[in-house]
Amino acid sequence: MRIAQVAPLVESVPPKLYGGTERVVAWLVDELVSLGHEVTLFASGDSNTTAKLHAVWPRALRLGRPRTDPMVAQAALLEAVARHATEFDIIHAHIDWLHLPLLSRLGVPFLTTCHGRMDLPGFANVVRCFPDAPFVSISDNQRAPLSEANWIGTIYHGLPADLFEPSFEAGSYLAFLGRLTAEKGPEAAIRIARAAKVPLRIAAKVPRGETGYFKEQLESQIDGKQVQLTGEVNDEAKRQFLAGAAALLFPIDWPEPFGLVMIEAMACGTPVIAFKSGSVSEVINDGITGFVVSDKAEAVEAIGRLSELDRRQVRMQFEKRFTARRMAQEYLRRYKTLIHPDVSEVHPGIRPALSKGSSGACSHRVR
Repeated sequence: MRIAQVAPLVESVPPKLYGGTERVVAWLVDELVSLGHEVTLFASGDSNTTAKLHAVWPRALRLGRPRTDPMVAQAALLEAVARHATEFDIIHAHIDWLHLPLLSRLGVPFLTTCHGRMDLPGFANVVRCFPDAPFVSISDNQRAPLSEANWIGTIYHGLPADLFEPSFEAGSYLAFLGRLTAEKGPEAAIRIARAAKVPLRIAAKVPRGETGYFKEQLESQIDGKQVQLTGEVNDEAKRQFLAGAAALLFPIDWPEPFGLVMIEAMACGTPVIAFKSGSVSEVINDGITGFVVSDKAEAVEAIGRLSELDRRQVRMQFEKRFTARRMAQEYLRRYKTLIHPDVSEVHPGIRPALSKGSSGACSHRVR
């Protein structure tokens, strides 16, 4: 199968440091290649892939200097995809809604994986403009605000089974990994760790727009002893960081679409203690791979129950549910359905893709 994968340009594929979407794209691409498919990756020139790389911009935008207007780079991305679209059996886009006007008119089957939250203003209007465009969600919860979209399935993220070597020894600290923003819950993680009297290590970046939040709400609480900040980590440092933890704290305060760090922890054999929000209940098997809790008090109680969990079982559940091979195989089934839309094989929720020349006009006026 000739497959195009269209990645965001904010980070390289895979990202040098933080970056969930681009990391998932990298794993998916490499698995598709290993399964014998001809894959072309449209991404930044500093990407590293086993597929054919079509570099549409020299360097990922976040780390590139001098800074570039992202709209300029995105225009170059769309032009590259348009020029080569007919060379592929299917085009798989990971760039939100940007490609929909273009791919809806090119006559080539395409699929969009949504990686972010779906409840933001304006998204429903975009969906109405492209009622036949097929989408995949990364959790069932993610798609709830946009039930009218043409969802053809939910495919959970997966990572390579051999990427992280698990540790089955009880860890000595609690871990927090992610962006230092209020919605990710770093303040809650600190409160939980202090209440449980267990050290907390934070591996995270401070987003450019969140420096005020960090200085006002977090900096004074990071004492270097009870609470330590290590900054961003690469994959090797991440493995050591997660494998050495007694548990990953995931006290989110937003509708998390998936939560890649949860399965990264599980791959290391490390259980997860997470607030019940967004995708958490779909990813964590409560009482097996961690504990799903409602508040700080329940989280502290869960820390006291970590000895009830078998870290080998945590790793086994990862291997069963969240490998990159499983993810790639599920996407291949969707690709085949879109390329050969035999009515008897189409999922009941699938609507035929727009034919070449269809306008994809909005069914409602955008306000």
